[in-house]
Amino acid sequence: MKIAIIHDYLEYWGGAERVLATLLEMFPQAEVFTLLYDKEKIGKFLENVKVHASCINKLPKFIKKRKRYLLPIIPSLPETFDLRDFDVVISSSGAFAKGVVVRPKTIHICYCHSPMRFAWDWYWQYKKEQRKGPLTRAAICLITNYLRVWDFSSSQRVDYFIANSRNVSNRIKKYYRKSSKVIYPPVESPRKIQECGRENYFLIISRLSPYKRVDLAVEAFNKLHLPLIIVGDGSEFKRLKKMAGPNVEFTGNVSDEKKWGLLAKCRALIFPGDDDFGITMVEAMMMGKPVLAFRGGGALEIVQEGKTGEFFDTPSVEILAEGIKRLRENFSKYDAHAIKKEARKFSKERFKREFLEYFEFIIDHDQNLRK
Repeated sequence: MKIAIIHDYLEYWGGAERVLATLLEMFPQAEVFTLLYDKEKIGKFLENVKVHASCINKLPKFIKKRKRYLLPIIPSLPETFDLRDFDVVISSSGAFAKGVVVRPKTIHICYCHSPMRFAWDWYWQYKKEQRKGPLTRAAICLITNYLRVWDFSSSQRVDYFIANSRNVSNRIKKYYRKSSKVIYPPVESPRKIQECGRENYFLIISRLSPYKRVDLAVEAFNKLHLPLIIVGDGSEFKRLKKMAGPNVEFTGNVSDEKKWGLLAKCRALIFPGDDDFGITMVEAMMMGKPVLAFRGGGALEIVQEGKTGEFFDTPSVEILAEGIKRLRENFSKYDAHAIKKEARKFSKERFKREFLEYFEFIIDHDQNLRK
């Protein structure tokens, strides 16, 4: 059986890319197709893997870093991949990868990280964040309308959807009119577990993009004068650093070893955004640390209020600050062993077992249909 795995972009190593790596552990002979591939950054994670990149990978770096200007042509790129020789195609998609065209006999399974958020439920927020003139905003409306039409159409090419959470499964049902199997993404604990102490700082690990709402946390910690360490990089880095007080430290991107060291010694993890799942919450729980999260998205499937952390209900500085105060008041009530036990529900071993069971069911089901 010949298998291809399609991934949106391979430009940095994050949660979706860890899913890809786990899929390659299960299907080591699979070939990988992607729209953009930064071999300098990602190649070390994909040793001995055959990676095919689309034609835009040959463009100059300054253009590839501004993908939004390529949006009118990007949906057509997955359709250029020649997948005629493959029996099964697995797309790891949060936007475009599921748009591949396969033969009638080829089975297409999509592990969906989310329907295209900037075209659907985050459209108005995305439009607001652009801060452009009326002509550009009108162009954004036209392009987004085209993307929604394409996104729905391409979703109908998928034979079987797997959602990374019930949150995403509900959106697949709403926007694509398709059912899906929920299999939580794999979260791997460090090979060496550090001694989990507790220092005085709180921690955020996040891509610094507007929708992550790290700005709320910066303002809340400025107000409370509590120490906060922010790990990550992104378009908001300079703005956030400018607004932060002396109690807020930015590290940029760090190694896995450094990340786990920070998680091991923090007081708690702060997760201020509404995300599809939220792997960093599980990573914090693996170290026995409580989480303060916005009451929405994937956090509702990870955090148990009063047991593994707390929620705040409104994305405002005042409500988040109240949540931090509540979290501090309840520190003595959290059981690190109970928190670690909850985190094991999202292990890599569990992901592999559930994915392979469903994969075998799909193959058997498809073969029976063809008899």
